[in-house]
Amino acid sequence: MLKEKLKNHNLILASSSPRRQQFFKELDLDFTIQLKPVDETFPDHLQGAEITDYLAKLKAAAFTDLQATDILVTSDTIVWFNGVSLNKPEDRDEAYAMIAALSGNSHQVITSVAFTTKEGQTVINDTTTVTFKELTEEEINYYIDNYQPYDKAGGYGVQEWFGYIAVTSLEGSYFNVMGMPLHKVYETLMQLAE
Repeated sequence: MLKEKLKNHNLILASSSPRRQQFFKELDLDFTIQLKPVDETFPDHLQGAEITDYLAKLKAAAFTDLQATDILVTSDTIVWFNGVSLNKPEDRDEAYAMIAALSGNSHQVITSVAFTTKEGQTVINDTTTVTFKELTEEEINYYIDNYQPYDKAGGYGVQEWFGYIAVTSLEGSYFNVMGMPLHKVYETLMQLAE
C-alpha cells in the first residue's frame, strides 16, 4: 500500500544501522541507502528530544543535492537518563558504567526522524520509557562479552538477550527503542506520498 503510494518518489535512507535498514525492508519499501559523514556533536543546552531533533536535521543537512522526487530519511536515537544523554559507549568500561547506572531504574529512549525533500522538512520524535530490573555484575559482564553494546545508544539492544532478561516494563513504542517509531514513520510517509 505505502510502496504503491511512493512509486513516484525516490526514498533514501541515510543510516548505517542494520536495524533501521531491516525496518524499511519489512515495511516493504523500495529504498536506497546513502551515507555521508557527519560530526554528531550538539550544543550543550539541548535537552531530550531537542538533541535527537537537532541531530536528525544535522544528518539531513549533509545532503545538498536532493532531486524533486527524493524523500531523505535521517534519524537519531539517544537514551535519556537523569538529565543526561547516553550515546554509544566508547569502550568496555563505559558500556559497563552505562548499564550499571540504568540497572534498577527507568530511562527514556528518544528517537527523532527527519523527512527531507527539495521543498521542505518534517521532523517527528517519539519517547519510550524503559525500566530495568536490578542487574548482577555477572549479567552485565556476560552481555558486554557476548554481544555488541558499542553500536547502540545506552550500550544495550532491547531486541537481544539483554532485553529479554533486563526489561521489566516498557511504556510506548517497542520499535522506537530499536531505533525507529515505525507507526509514526509510516503515517508521515503516507502523508508525504500524497
